[in-house]
Amino acid sequence: MTEKRIILEMGTGNDLYGMDYTKAACRAVHDALHHSSIVLFKSLGYDHRDMRVQVTIGVQEPDKVDLATVAAELPRGCAEVCAVLGGLNVHDPDQDTTHVIAAAAIEAFLPIDASRWQLSGAIEQ
Repeated sequence: MTEKRIILEMGTGNDLYGMDYTKAACRAVHDALHHSSIVLFKSLGYDHRDMRVQVTIGVQEPDKVDLATVAAELPRGCAEVCAVLGGLNVHDPDQDTTHVIAAAAIEAFLPIDASRWQLSGAIEQ
């Protein structure tokens, strides 16, 4: 049985006044999650606890993201979170503030037995 990526969702989040990279990351995860409705688990008889969820957070200061806090935002699956260089810091010199923008990519993987599935209408050769 091989693990296959079944979902890829992306989102963005920000913290406009606190330079809180974790808050921006959590908001990016929420944004990505609000783009999907995963009905295949019930439809195909999979348990969502079998799903591995890989979250990649892009921010300008990855070491300032609390990975455990971000992982706790995921409602299903076994979460793995990493932070990498990405996102964007936008400095406002008039207000002397920096706005943090985070990007999130959420990938979901399931162990799938390919022998159980066949495309309908597949052409035999």
